[in-house]
Amino acid sequence: MANYNISLCSPFVINARHQNTQRFPCNTVSKTESSGQPVTIRRSANYSPPLWDHQYLLSLENIYAKEVEVVEKAKLLKDEVRRRLDETDGSLEQLEMIDSLQRLGISYHYKHEIHIILKKIHDQRGEIGRESQDLYATALEFFLLRQHGFDVSQDDFDVYKNNIGVFKETLYNEIKGLLYLYEASYYSMDLDFKLKEARTFANERLSEFVKENSKTICGRDEVYMLEMVKRALAMPYHWRIQRLEARWYMDVYRNKLGMNPLLLEFAALDFNMLQANHQEELKLISSWWNSLGLVKQLDFVRDRVTECYFWSIGMFYEPEFKYYRKIITKLFMLITIMDDIYDIYGTLEELEIFTNVVEKWDVNHVERLPEYMKICFLFLYNEINQIGFDVLRDKGINVIPYLKQVWADLFKTFLTEAKWYKTGHKPSFEEYMQNGLISSSVPTTLLHLFSVLPDHMSDQTLTDVSKNHHPIIQSSATIFRLANDLATSKDEMARGDSPKSVQCYMYETRANEEEARGHMKNMISASWDIINSDFKTAHTSSLPRGLVAAAANLNRVPVSRCAVSREASGGSGGGSGEGGSSGSERSRSSGFGRGSDEILINTEMSEVIALDRHFSDVADPCMGFRLITGEVPRVRIMASQRGISVEEKKI
Repeated sequence: MANYNISLCSPFVINARHQNTQRFPCNTVSKTESSGQPVTIRRSANYSPPLWDHQYLLSLENIYAKEVEVVEKAKLLKDEVRRRLDETDGSLEQLEMIDSLQRLGISYHYKHEIHIILKKIHDQRGEIGRESQDLYATALEFFLLRQHGFDVSQDDFDVYKNNIGVFKETLYNEIKGLLYLYEASYYSMDLDFKLKEARTFANERLSEFVKENSKTICGRDEVYMLEMVKRALAMPYHWRIQRLEARWYMDVYRNKLGMNPLLLEFAALDFNMLQANHQEELKLISSWWNSLGLVKQLDFVRDRVTECYFWSIGMFYEPEFKYYRKIITKLFMLITIMDDIYDIYGTLEELEIFTNVVEKWDVNHVERLPEYMKICFLFLYNEINQIGFDVLRDKGINVIPYLKQVWADLFKTFLTEAKWYKTGHKPSFEEYMQNGLISSSVPTTLLHLFSVLPDHMSDQTLTDVSKNHHPIIQSSATIFRLANDLATSKDEMARGDSPKSVQCYMYETRANEEEARGHMKNMISASWDIINSDFKTAHTSSLPRGLVAAAANLNRVPVSRCAVSREASGGSGGGSGEGGSSGSERSRSSGFGRGSDEILINTEMSEVIALDRHFSDVADPCMGFRLITGEVPRVRIMASQRGISVEEKKI
């Protein structure tokens, strides 16, 4: 067996055929063409350098990562919030507190308590909301119960309709109730036609409310409601990234009538502490990435380790999921590198050979590859075999045959798209989607995640996930593919890239761009219905609830990106591209880095991991989130022999 001197990653890998641990040390090699060989002319995407270099990441210091006093204060606040939650009387008051905990990003501390409360409310349904004809109470209850997987009927809202099935005019000014009716409607399932009608009704009235009040001077509570409505209409809560939403809501919550200063105090401190953990993780991942030296040798690829790590936070932000974040970040880095090889740098002949070598998954075939591909293959080989080793050690199951196959399937779709580009082929919409669901990298990502989650695995389930057979995987891939296309396709077409879903649909149906984009959005919404349905029935599903939740979270980053791209371009979708680029920075997976689109994404990302020097108020690397403006009640928690006391004061 040939021995290649490459030390890219873990010291041990698994030979997929013989189950023996073997070492493949790896040193990066020169890309210089051999003497006398013609130089291949290659495309270049002119990717911009990373916004945050390795040395800057290492320089980050966060006081919340070290001070014992901060940790002790957080524990006191956490316990006091739990006591308040336990002592809250009345179903509506409990629901309101749960909603605040979730929006502030601290509900993960109280999962058990929240489940008990919601189960009790579900079992005793009829005591609030519908009997009192309170749309807000009914909608909030429906919103939270559906969100947590409880079975709730869309018929709950029939009581608010007249004899001909139309929502009553008396609801016109119940803005808070309409807001939660609108938010609740996004937890619809395939046959929930009444919920979709409710969404249309609420959307129309809420849009009018924004127009009527955007330029008027309002009190604090009116400002709060206006901001909440505008946020929901831009994109529903269900589709948003939880960490970004928590950071945004802290600023808005201070204006809410009856806001709980204890919750805001704990949310700010918890956000800072969790942010400190994320920063330390990012330092380790950046050090790993920097030690590989791949970017120096493969200077045509995107250097986006920070952005890939941010994506992992979008999926799993809780502190106990550190290992999952590491796996997801490495996966996205691998996919990004391979995407750039297929999309930009490789020739068709090289790509066909590389795809074949990956399918064989045997280092004996690496000599067939050009030098730069040898590095890439061994990097992939080592990292994926290491994951397989971890799963075999922890679960006693050999998942490497499934992992290697899902990468081979992914690269076959990348190769197909490369052929489309080089031959000028315009695929039909069905042909594009059939290939695009795999090239989205969703089956690849979710299979690896499924392998490391602490749930039982069967050969059939592994096959369903890897082959994109399960409805959840198909729906997640559809959302991922179409949301990315809506965000980036206009720029890519301007640079001469192959058609995306919008263009394929336009060519095939003669629709205009607005109609085509509307069709993509309808497909995204229908796919969310399937995910909602499977989450509700997760106890009978072949997939564990954790994977269903991960599939939903995976989609929230591209959906959010689609939203900010639309805002950047005045509602048309797609941000501005970088000038002078002869290639395209596509977004199959972790494709950050697209001019104004990149700025918007990275602005929000900075608020979560506090990395950009330009956002001093909300992203100070040392201070994290700070309560800065306004006379906000601040809570001081004091411990004594008599227990915990809470003192409120103005700041």
